[in-house]
Amino acid sequence: MIKLINNSSIERLILVGFAATLAVLLLVGGIALSYAVESEGAVNLIKASIILLSIFLTLLFFKVQSAIRARREFERALNEGPMLKAGALQDAIFNSANFSSIATDSQGVIQIFNVGAERMLGYTAAEVVDKLTPANISDHQELIARAHVLSSEMGEAIRPGFEAMVFKAMRGMEDIYELTYIRKDGSRIPALVSVTALRDAVGKVIGYLLIGTDNTVRKQAEEEQSLLDQRLRDQQFYTRSLIESNVDALIAADPRGIISDVNSQMEQLTGCTRDELIGAPFKNYFTEPERAEEAIARVLREGKVTNYELTALARDGKQTVVSYNATTFHDRERKLQGVFAAARDVTERKMFDHALQETNAELEKARAAAEKANRAKSEFLSSMSHELRTPLNAVLGFAQLMASEVPAPPPHQQRSIDQILKGGWYLLRLINEILDLAMIESGKVTMSQESMSLSDVLQDCHDMVGPQAVKRGIHLEFPKFDKLFYVHADRTRVKQVMINLLSNAIKYNAAGGAVLVQCVVSGKDRIRISVKDTGIGLAPEQVAHLFQPFNRLGQENQSEEGTGIGLVVTKQLVELMGGIIGVESSVGVGSVFWVEFAASEPPVLVLDPIDELALERRNAAMRERADQPTLLYVEDNPANLALVEQLIARRGDLRLLTAVDGHLGIELARAYLPDLILMDINLPGISGYDALHLLQQDPATAHIPVLALSANAMPRDIEKGLEAGFFRYLTKPIRVREFMEALDTALEHAAESGLGSIAEPGL
Repeated sequence: MIKLINNSSIERLILVGFAATLAVLLLVGGIALSYAVESEGAVNLIKASIILLSIFLTLLFFKVQSAIRARREFERALNEGPMLKAGALQDAIFNSANFSSIATDSQGVIQIFNVGAERMLGYTAAEVVDKLTPANISDHQELIARAHVLSSEMGEAIRPGFEAMVFKAMRGMEDIYELTYIRKDGSRIPALVSVTALRDAVGKVIGYLLIGTDNTVRKQAEEEQSLLDQRLRDQQFYTRSLIESNVDALIAADPRGIISDVNSQMEQLTGCTRDELIGAPFKNYFTEPERAEEAIARVLREGKVTNYELTALARDGKQTVVSYNATTFHDRERKLQGVFAAARDVTERKMFDHALQETNAELEKARAAAEKANRAKSEFLSSMSHELRTPLNAVLGFAQLMASEVPAPPPHQQRSIDQILKGGWYLLRLINEILDLAMIESGKVTMSQESMSLSDVLQDCHDMVGPQAVKRGIHLEFPKFDKLFYVHADRTRVKQVMINLLSNAIKYNAAGGAVLVQCVVSGKDRIRISVKDTGIGLAPEQVAHLFQPFNRLGQENQSEEGTGIGLVVTKQLVELMGGIIGVESSVGVGSVFWVEFAASEPPVLVLDPIDELALERRNAAMRERADQPTLLYVEDNPANLALVEQLIARRGDLRLLTAVDGHLGIELARAYLPDLILMDINLPGISGYDALHLLQQDPATAHIPVLALSANAMPRDIEKGLEAGFFRYLTKPIRVREFMEALDTALEHAAESGLGSIAEPGL
């Protein structure tokens, strides 16, 4: 019961109690006064007591009433404080500029449009309150789409517009969705909107509250993230495409050798799916697991492995030989992540290599057989040429004796002798040309290529073919020899080439015709020598077969003799010297045969400073002995002869003899017994090796030290020369100090042997 009494009832009871107490006191005082009238003092005392008690009770009454009033104020303060605080918070939220708050009535007409809404949408509250609905400032197409989605979701028709915006909130559902507001200036702003229904005390909807936040930053972040995600997906797709499009089986493994990724080629190689391979040890898919494990360890140790051969083992037992190439890969912090390997199927290549090895072996056998046959052919031709020369020498010798008899043979015998001589000389020429061709094909022809004077060679050729041209009435025209041309070639072989071309130009020329020789610079660093005749010329089909052996191009039945080998030998000699040969011909006009060689500078001495003391010692030694030592130099190149003459003159202690070919050199050596001989290797007639052999076989000249001087400067050439018995092997161009020291050493050797004396000519 007490708990049911409120504060107002308690206050009323207290006031009533005070009034009753005061009334009782007055009543008691009156009664006391009526009994105490006989005593004035007592009466006064009672009166005074009653007055004091009344005052006390009155003061107490006002004190209680004041306390009651204070309690009421306190209780009112307690009741009104939270309401004031909640109101202040509501005002702060409603007036916040960070988000929009839009309150509408139940029909959707805007009633409240806060500062945040003004700032976000650009409207003032006066422009929208009681005038617009939130649907009027929203994207219409989005509302149509939202209405369509809600209609499907709720199973009832929902109209686009404000109804679509508040449909869920109207039914008490939580509704937060994205919406695009249209600002006053027409620009668009994405927003995240929370919709709440406002209800009265009985729960009736009286309006709606739409609280929205600017979603631009989040949308941009989402778009950027979406773009990054798409780029990542594109990159992953591109990377995967690269991996899958590779023709090799690709494998990624962690440092423990556990497979982390593969491509389809690896699936085909092993017969396992990608899921089966990932997580399995790399070594499990090879015939030699230890070797496969070592392949992983090696690339981790060295960082890279190439052409490491393994044999892959498929699930069905099929084995495939692969070339394993691998490297390590790391993350952005350069931390090792594992091994990336490519396994290329080399089974076909291995089969091809094996077949190639077998083929090469067969080819090597065939080449060896061919070389053996070629050597046998060359040896046969060489021996046969010598064997044929012996009886042919007798035939030609006796025929010439018969032709020179006194008295002369009768005319019919002379005609027979002439035929014998004609056939014999032709047969000798044929034997020589066949021997030359055989030597070239067998690789026995050596070239001593050096700087040589083309003008000197042409002068020699003019002298040699001049009588032949005069005999046939052919006019020869050579370039002026005062203009010097130098080429890098073998002098003896160049002369052989030019003699052959000039002889053909004279032989196949028209009666009373002419041969024109020209020498010009052709292109860059090339010299061209052309031989032009005024003969019958060649047809194109004849030119095509010009350099075939034994093909005389229809001249077999003509009066001119020929073997059909000369041009073949000429072409091969030119090409051996790095030159080019060609022909231009017109039927009835004539032909032009030309050759080209690399141009060269005149030969010069490589001048080293000569030791003056050594030169003085040589001169002193020359003065002490009565006779000068003799040097025989066998060389066919005039330029080289001139250089050596300068060097010997500079020494002053040697007498110089010269020979232009090997035969003459041997004759001079036997006649003069020089102290030492300087020998070129490539000489006309016989080579320097042949001349050395003949000198060594003759007891009179075997003791003479022979020094080789050649342009053949390869190590194998030097080794071959020393093995043949040359005292020293010097190379061109001449180095003065080396040349002089070699001569000094040879002279000392000759002096020590006690045979270094000079003999008087015996011829």
